[in-house]
Amino acid sequence: MKLEIKDVSFSFDGKPNILENMNFHVDDGEFVTILGPSGSGKSTLFHLIGGILKPDQGIISLDGKKINGFKGHISYMPQQPSLLPWRTVLDNVLLGSELAGIRDKEMAKALLLKAGLEEYVKAYPHELSGGMKQRAAFIRSILSQQDLMCLDEPFSALDELTRLEMQKWLLSVWEQNRRSVLFVTHSIDEAVFLSDRIYVLSAKPAAVIKEVKVPFPRPRSEEQFLSDEFLNLKRELYAALKPTLS
Repeated sequence: MKLEIKDVSFSFDGKPNILENMNFHVDDGEFVTILGPSGSGKSTLFHLIGGILKPDQGIISLDGKKINGFKGHISYMPQQPSLLPWRTVLDNVLLGSELAGIRDKEMAKALLLKAGLEEYVKAYPHELSGGMKQRAAFIRSILSQQDLMCLDEPFSALDELTRLEMQKWLLSVWEQNRRSVLFVTHSIDEAVFLSDRIYVLSAKPAAVIKEVKVPFPRPRSEEQFLSDEFLNLKRELYAALKPTLS
């Protein structure tokens, strides 16, 4: 599933633009990250792609089909896991596919097993740690039928060690199906570790100011964080972001 964003601009009620002439793409099976400062409009971009908002100008398309203002084309994972407290873990991860008329319990149980949540199938969200909740939310996204996954800073609330474990786990699951992923973060390390390509956004009004191809082969390991190549790429991205932070 290929996503294309072409000349997209957006503002709320005639106020100054949040996004301005935004251009980028995500190829089929590619993991692409949007990296930008806080408040640069990254989440607004997801709302536009998901059809919750409609751009003032420009075209959003999936496999060549214009989807401006249309919902139901993406699988979305927000910053917070947003699990329903009255549903069990199993019923929560089945929610997205259930809404699409599909309820594959065996597939859900297999993914929960891989996530180390097999003992929590009948548990409720309040019984899970933060990392467990994020695993469940990601499985819910995988079980949705859409071919494009949009992940909005899903690990930002986790501590550093848990975050790294979640990043490695996400990649291990993603490697099995290679769906197209658009990932949003303000962490340079996270962007480099996870991505095939990275787009750097300016401050508002947000536009793409740099595109970087990540050269590291897959599968990835945490040892790469200490390599010269990783550190050089991190410096390059920081230099691009620095003017947006002032």
